[in-house]
Amino acid sequence: MSGAHVAIAHAIIKKRQEEEEKMGYNQEELEKDWEFKIVKSATGNFKKYAIVEQVKAEESEAGWVMVEKFDNNRIRFKRSRKAMQNDPYLPPHIDPYCTNYGISEAALAFSILGVIFAIIGVFLTILYFTGNLQ
Repeated sequence: MSGAHVAIAHAIIKKRQEEEEKMGYNQEELEKDWEFKIVKSATGNFKKYAIVEQVKAEESEAGWVMVEKFDNNRIRFKRSRKAMQNDPYLPPHIDPYCTNYGISEAALAFSILGVIFAIIGVFLTILYFTGNLQ
C-alpha cells in the first residue's frame, strides 16, 4: 500500500471513530427506542443552510429528526423505531435508510480518477501526434 492509501484509510477510520464517539446515547433515547443514522455529503453540501433545510424536510417524511450537524459533510438524525411501520407507505423516491446526499464518496473518487486518466490520455495523444512520443 502506498502512503496515500494508508493516509486515506487512516482518515476513514478516524471519521468512523469520531462518529461513534459523538453518537453517545442518553437514557431517554434508549428508553424510547430510537434509531439513528448519519447522512453524508461527499462534497460538503451541508455548508449551505438551504440544503440542510431541504435534507431535514426530506428526512422528516420518513419520521427522521435532525439531532446535530457534525460538519459540512455529516448530519445525524434519529427517529422512533415505530416510524418503521410507515415505511411501506412512503413515496417511491423516499428511502428511509439512505445515508448519502448527492454523489457518494466512491462515485466521487471514481469520477476524479476518470478525469485524471482522461487528461493523461489527451496528453499522451498530443505527444504521439506531435512526434514527441515514439
